[in-house]
This record gives sequence, C-alpha cells and structure tokens, in this order.
Amino acid sequence: MNLDHYLARMEVKFATDAAAAGTFSGYGAIFGNLDFNGDVILKWAFKETLKIWRQNKSLPPMLVQHGGFGGMDEIAVGKWTAMAEDDTGLAVEGKLINLDTERGRTIYGAMKENVLDGLSIGFRAVDFALGSKPDAPRRTLKKIDLVEVSIVQMPGNGLARIRDVKSAARIKTIREFEERLRDEFDFSHAQAKAIATHGFRAMEPRDEATATEAAKLIRRNIDILNPRR
Repeated sequence: MNLDHYLARMEVKFATDAAAAGTFSGYGAIFGNLDFNGDVILKWAFKETLKIWRQNKSLPPMLVQHGGFGGMDEIAVGKWTAMAEDDTGLAVEGKLINLDTERGRTIYGAMKENVLDGLSIGFRAVDFALGSKPDAPRRTLKKIDLVEVSIVQMPGNGLARIRDVKSAARIKTIREFEERLRDEFDFSHAQAKAIATHGFRAMEPRDEATATEAAKLIRRNIDILNPRR
C-alpha cells in the first residue's frame, strides 16, 4: 500500500507517575507549516477521517518508521488513546506497550534520549491543490485520509513536539471549546454552548464512540468549564 508521509520533529516528555508509564503526547502534524516534502496541511484537513475512525470505535495504529523495515516494525508499538485537531495541528496522545520486553525498553529508551525524535503520519491525499509558482508549496493538503501515525528517527518537519500528556490539545477558552465540539463532533452551535456551560448533563444521546471522545475532551478541559461569570 503506497502512502504519503508528513514528518514532524518532536521533543519527548513522558508522564512521570508509575500508573502512566510510557504515556506521551504531542502533534502528528502542524497546520500551515511547510514540511521537508514540500507539503502544507490546512486546518481541519483531518476532520472527516477522524470522524470515520471514531465511528469505527478505533484510532490509527502506532508504528515505528511506518513499519518500513518489516518484521516486528510492522506490529504496533503502542496505542493512540486520543487524536484531535486544534488550532496548532493534529494533537495526539498515546501509550507505549510491552515496556517489560527488550523491544519495548529499546523504543522507550530511544524516545527518552531523543533518538527516536519525530512523529510522522501515513496518509492518502483526498483533496489538495498543486503549487503553481516556484516558491509555492508542492501541495496544499485540504483533506486527508489518515492511515497510521508513526514514531520516527528522521523527521521532516521542525515544529511539532511531543509534550506532557496533561498539556496535549489544551483548550484555552470557552469559545475554542465550543468550536471543537461543533467541528469534531457535529454538535450545533446551541448544543455546544449548552455543553460548555452545563457539561455532561447537556449532552444528547450519541453513539458510544462519539460520546466517549467528547467526554474525554470535557475531562481534559474541566477547569475552563467552571465559568466564574
């Protein structure tokens, strides 16, 4: 299967408590930034593909080097637990697995030492515009079919970073929270406003996967949902 790749450099920062060993977060792609392949991704390019993944109650696999070396590299090294678009890019949270094995310890150690120092998405370009001038991006990607997100050693984009899991995809304002509910979960303006004001009680019944992801978004940003107005 032939895929395009978009690469983004990262700075590894893992959660420190024992219960969250191996968990980390960051950005799989940055909006509006030219990567080393000459591609630029526009905001909300992942909207439809993330919606489909949620409907299937799943997320793309977490690989190393896109599984390009065969053998064990084609097997997932962890699990992405959350993916969402924000104003910066594709924010991801994940957890490495099998940390008690040689392979798990090697990957964990390489990431902590910034040897495996990038994130890269494997995708199909669904809608894009080709650059028409010498100084224009090779492609401006408007809609992407996301297939996998890999931890890689040779990143091509210098902006994205892996951050502490508690700060990933952080929302700063009530308005931004309402926009995320509308854009990612298809709530109406009135519904998003009600949820931002009243929390879980205002959520209408949805399919389990959508409700779960929306609930995670609320929990991660509970501090801004207690307005002191």
